[in-house]
Amino acid sequence: MTRVAFLVNKKTVCRDLTDTYKRLASVTLGSSKMADHTNSPYFQQGRVTRSKLLQSKSTACNPKLKSSLPHDIMLNIKQEPQDQDYDQSSGTFTIEASEMKQEPPTDLHNDNVCSAVVTKTERAVVTKTECKSRKRGKQTIGYEQLQIKSEETDSDFHIKLENGQKKTKWEPSNWRTQLDNIIEMRKDRSAPVDTMGCDEISDRDSKPEVYRYQVLLSLMLSSQTKDQVTSAAISRLRAHGCTVENILKTSDEQLGKLIYPVGFWKKKVIYIKKTTTILRDDYNSDIPKTVEDLCKLPGVGPKMAYLTMKSAWDEVVGIGVDTHVHRISNWLGWVKKPTKTPEETRKALEDWLPREYWDKIDLPLVGFGQTICTAVKPKCGICLNQQICSVGRANMKMSKVKIKHEGMKIKEES
Repeated sequence: MTRVAFLVNKKTVCRDLTDTYKRLASVTLGSSKMADHTNSPYFQQGRVTRSKLLQSKSTACNPKLKSSLPHDIMLNIKQEPQDQDYDQSSGTFTIEASEMKQEPPTDLHNDNVCSAVVTKTERAVVTKTECKSRKRGKQTIGYEQLQIKSEETDSDFHIKLENGQKKTKWEPSNWRTQLDNIIEMRKDRSAPVDTMGCDEISDRDSKPEVYRYQVLLSLMLSSQTKDQVTSAAISRLRAHGCTVENILKTSDEQLGKLIYPVGFWKKKVIYIKKTTTILRDDYNSDIPKTVEDLCKLPGVGPKMAYLTMKSAWDEVVGIGVDTHVHRISNWLGWVKKPTKTPEETRKALEDWLPREYWDKIDLPLVGFGQTICTAVKPKCGICLNQQICSVGRANMKMSKVKIKHEGMKIKEES
């Protein structure tokens, strides 16, 4: 077998490799200078440039070659100048603006947002800087964005806090029109609540404490019960003697017969007896005068407490939300987010509804829910809010489709 040996000079190989590295670096640097151009969007003044993004690198070429380039070649490569306004440690820079001439981009993907300092100038109000960054591969790109003060919308209004600051709150856009339409549709006062409400079926000619006690009992009986059934039960209690002393003397069996067939009448017999005992012992046969104390009574919830304060004590401290008010408020969009319980609806309504309307929406909405905006098959065809109510628009659209299909069936049969 023949063997061939090659003799290579070590100095020659090192010189050739050094020349190769120099040529590679010069080609990369030349392409970078060709791109540094006044018309290029990456190198316009006042913008985050590609050269700024790469200035933290020790070379202007591909960072993968950084570890392989000799030190003397790296010194020969021209380093890009540092920007005075650039903060190398944080990767962001600051620009102070005294006049807004263009809007900031809105489609930026931000990961980290720094706190912005708002400064007022003679011409406009802008932010000093808002530092943002996003990742692009292994690089972290920093940029700044000037904030524009948002304009107020029709659904926002300001309220003054105790410390003098203003707070913007949400409110539905068409609620006043919707409420006016509901009041217009309720002019005839034909709903059961108009003649069988808790204040209507109680004895106004009796002593004040007896009247208040009857109002409380009527609200306790009205839970999960129609107004007609509640009114009949209170009438039987009044004929029997609806006072604290007389109810305590009545046996549970007889009391059950008097209030039957209200919903959950067996539990309500127990609640009435316990509540009446507390009223006699702690409140001198009268009812509490605060919502907190009323809610402590057995069988009394927030809705009953707020309505008791309104009807018995003539004080409006909250909105009484029953199933009708809860349903209609969600259908009309009077809550910012859909609510699941009447108590959530009450808090949502009290958050934006002006206080002078708190005692004006309960009765109209309850009667409206009993006659027109019913839970099953609402009468959207005769409702004045059908075009400004999402449920009304949907139901009217479905009714038109149904009428169209029925018309086609009639034509086919004929």
